[in-house]
Amino acid sequence: MHGILNINKPSGMTSFGVIRRLRGILKTRKIGHAGTLDPDATGVLPVCAGKATKIIEFLMEKDKSYHVVMRLGIETDTQDASGEVLARRSVASSDEEISEAICSFVGDIMQVPPMYSAVRVDGKRLYELARRGVEIERKPRPVTISAIENLTITREGEDVRASFDVTCSRGTYIRTLCADIGSRLGCGAHMERLVRTRSGPFSLKDAITLEEVEERAGNGTLQDVVIGMDMALTEFPGLTVDENQAARLGNGVAVPCPASLGRSGELVRIYNEEGSLIAIGKIIDRGGKPMVRSQKWLGGQ
Repeated sequence: MHGILNINKPSGMTSFGVIRRLRGILKTRKIGHAGTLDPDATGVLPVCAGKATKIIEFLMEKDKSYHVVMRLGIETDTQDASGEVLARRSVASSDEEISEAICSFVGDIMQVPPMYSAVRVDGKRLYELARRGVEIERKPRPVTISAIENLTITREGEDVRASFDVTCSRGTYIRTLCADIGSRLGCGAHMERLVRTRSGPFSLKDAITLEEVEERAGNGTLQDVVIGMDMALTEFPGLTVDENQAARLGNGVAVPCPASLGRSGELVRIYNEEGSLIAIGKIIDRGGKPMVRSQKWLGGQ
């Protein structure tokens, strides 16, 4: 199988656990996911198999959307509901103040990756250090919160929660966003629930469960839900090349392209004359003449 499955990841399973399960169902080891979800999180997890594993890096760059439930007044060591409680505080802020604090994070912000994360420092995963009780200094990273919408604040006695939809750039930790909001309000907070509703072109309404994948693999209808590589990269313009140009691209040589294709530095889908996607290319400027060079070769494998 060569293509992408839009998986609805269940709660309680790691993203790699999904890959292990699919390796057994699909009978292949050449498989990977495009963007990790925490074990307790659910929702869209694009999984690439066969040749499609070569485009994971391009899928990873895409914006993502989430539905978040944030619990105010409780801090945890993991910044989510799975961790140990570090502090409990009363929530003195009004609904208007909470809403204002949440919306103030829209835009370009800096985030410090949480200790319980897969970020590598000196070759070690941060979560490995955190499990040993070791905390190290982490450098803030730039991320973008494009939108926060459908904000609702609910109160049940002393319990205060905020639910909202957020669209953000690659590398954004929603757990950390919740913790930072709680810090700004002075009461602390953690992420209680998270559902990824979109990852690039993949949406939750079209996602399928692992059980459905297994059923389709058994009855021969799996190909009906496999998404082609080109369908996942439709925002890149397409370019068809002849046999000679395809051979040159495969050898790392740039070929001419129309000036209307795009600007220098932008990516394009490259097809052969038979209509097969053979490469992801990048437009370059060579002495004022637009050219395309293969960024990721897909054909001939």
